[in-house]
Formats: sequence, C-alpha cells, structure tokens
Amino acid sequence: MQKQTRKFRSYIAVETFLLEQLPMFSRVGAAALKPSLANIQNLCAAISNPQNQFKIIHVAGTNGKGTVSHLIAGMLQSQGYKVGLHTSPHYRDLRERMKINGSLPSKRFVIDFMNENITLIEEIKPSFFEITVAMSFAYFAAQKVDFGVIEVGLGGRLDSTNIIDPILSVITNISLDHTDLLGNTIEAIAAEKAGIIKAGIPVLIGEKQVETYSVFQKIALEKQSPLHYASNLIEVEVQQTSLSGMQFKTKGVFENKTFQIDISGPFQKHNLTTAFAAISLLRSQEIRFDIGKLKDFLGSFSKKVKYIGRWQIIGKNPLVLVDSAHNEGGMNYILKQLSVLGSGQLHFVIGFVSDKDRSKILPFLPQNAQYYFTKAAIPRALDPVILKEEALYYGLKGEVFLTVKEALKQAKEDAKKEDVVFVGGSIFIVAEVL
Repeated sequence: MQKQTRKFRSYIAVETFLLEQLPMFSRVGAAALKPSLANIQNLCAAISNPQNQFKIIHVAGTNGKGTVSHLIAGMLQSQGYKVGLHTSPHYRDLRERMKINGSLPSKRFVIDFMNENITLIEEIKPSFFEITVAMSFAYFAAQKVDFGVIEVGLGGRLDSTNIIDPILSVITNISLDHTDLLGNTIEAIAAEKAGIIKAGIPVLIGEKQVETYSVFQKIALEKQSPLHYASNLIEVEVQQTSLSGMQFKTKGVFENKTFQIDISGPFQKHNLTTAFAAISLLRSQEIRFDIGKLKDFLGSFSKKVKYIGRWQIIGKNPLVLVDSAHNEGGMNYILKQLSVLGSGQLHFVIGFVSDKDRSKILPFLPQNAQYYFTKAAIPRALDPVILKEEALYYGLKGEVFLTVKEALKQAKEDAKKEDVVFVGGSIFIVAEVL
C-alpha cells in the first residue's frame, strides 16, 4: 500500500509540525545542527534554486548582525526597492524570518510551500532552520524582490544560508559566543564567520579588532575579495540620544549629513556605521540612493521594517526594557547603558539557555540590582534554581520564578516609578514577553 502523503490544512498544523517534529537549534541546541550544507543544497535544488534569482547581501557576526540586516534592508527599502529580509530566530511568529519591506508572508504561502514540498522534506529530514531558509528563498523569488538581505544563523562557513552568491558580504564583529560549536578563541570564531567570504566579492568588516585583522586579511587575499573596514569609509557621530531615538551625523562618503532614527541603544553607533558603510559599497555598484528619501524613512524606521526585541521599551513608570543581547559582548554594552539611565533601582528579569557560558556574563552583572531568575518555555532553557545558585556565587541575589510571565509581574509590582525593569539574558525570554 502506498504511503499517504501528509497534508496540512491550517497554519497551526504547519507550525506544530515545524516546531515539534523537526530538530530546532533554539529549542534543543547543538543536536539540531548538521555539519554539512547537503540538506539545504538538496532542498533548494529541488525547488529550482530560488536563491539565485535576486541580488543578496549576506550578513554575519557575533553582535549586531540582526540590527545591521534590518538597517541595510530598510535603507534599500527607502529607495523604492522591494527587499526581502531573512533573520533568525523569530520572536512570535516564524514568518518574521522572511519579511518583504517589513511585511510577513501570508499564512497561505507557508501552508502551500509545506504541502508542495512535504514528500521532499520527509525524505531529506532537514532541520527547522534549513526549511525556513529554503522557504525564505522561495518566497523572495516568488515575489520577485530586488534584493535579499540574508542574516547568518550561526557561524558562517557551515550555516545553511551559505549557499548563496552575494553582491556583498558583511561581518559585523567577533566576540566569544557558541564556543562549543565555533571555537574557543576570537581567531577561531573569526575564521568560521569568514566562511561567508566569496571569491571576488567585496567583504565589509564592521569593527577593526586586533585578534581578527590577520584572519580576515588572509582569507580575503586567498579569495581575492576586496576587503573594507567600516571605519575607513564612514564615521557616525551621535549628537543626541534618548530611549526612543537618536540624532546622528555622518562623515565621509555621506558628506556630513544629519539623520534622525527612531531606535536607540548602546550598540547603535556601531550598527549604523556598518550599515552606512555597506550602503556606500552598494552605491559603488550603481545602486541608486537618494539621501532625502533615506532621511524620511529613518524617522519611522522601526515601524516600517518591524524592528522589535532590541532595546525596546514595553512599559513606563516603571520603565520596562527588553533586549535580546545574550553573550558577553552584547551584555557589556547593555550594562553600560543601564548604568546611566537614572538613580532608581534596577530589576533584572533574567534567564539563559543551558549551553550558554554564564561565567562570561554573571560576574559583570550589578550586585545592587534585584534579580528575578526564570526560564523560557523551551527544552534548552536553564533551570532557574541552578541559575540562582550560580548567580549567588557572584553576589547576585533574587528569587526563582518558573515562568517569565510570573517573573515580570513580580518585578513590575516591586519596582517604584523611578526604577528600571530589564528583561533579557536570552532571546527566548524576550520572545515570551513580546
């Protein structure tokens, strides 16, 4: 008897299958990863290699790659281009991974894609990430985008996005993260992320770092890829900043222009520098760019590209902030910004995934803050009881809450109007709050 082909009749059925039946790194960790590009190559080949049907900017890095991807996509969108943006992970809806000009695909597209390819999927047995990458490529091609801005999921060399031929490769910066998978030194991680550098294709490095300089120089030379550093192309000078936005001036290729943008946060100067440098390189490829249109767009950037989860205000009196920074480099910037927000008490609603090296983060958290140790509702989440014990070793005191909702509720009840409640430690903690 012939095996009956699975048929999805609703978006919920698709979500359930993708989230529960397929290995997903964000839920189970390294067990979901396959050290090969074979699955994604086979998937995309079977659907006519949609990734070859539009121009691509590929973005890797430890911190800032999601924001830089949104910025580059938004800047191109401001010029009237149709721009696909693939990012990961998602906060609320898996369709966040494949936006076009800030809009999600229809649920019908996702259902149809799965029904058309379920036999292939059951044969190949790809991971969640591999399917969503192929789905993004297929959606962008079907919608005939002018550009796709594709964020690397993890690393670079063996990441599922690394089957593309971009017009520009971007590496934001390198910090210690996912050391069990990418290497335990800055140089080793840089080499993995440099795997996105393609022969003859320009590569942009967001930040000059002593440890990574020779790594990028060597690989770019081997690939004969023009190597650029963002700070050599442009300087961003922040003139005014608030929790809801920034005014900044550009010097260099953008000829002393002043811009307003409706995002803020401790890392944005670096992100803006990298994104503007990327646009300057794209302009050299005869891609049109009108500064007036860009100025108008950036004033409502976050709404137009659906930028969420990064230094986002979700409440006032007390101020409640969420941010998805989850490693040493990202958290250091967050802590510096939190330290100058005001004189009130800090309340941390915090949780981590179990494979995160907390010894790189916990020693730097403020001892005078009140902590609410919790966990996201995923198998990979760290038991908050263990987190409380580890935190106590570093002088951090607080209580355990079994759900993020309970932890945030208590923090808001404890906080006075002048206090600050910060939610973070893991993107999955932030996702539950949003």
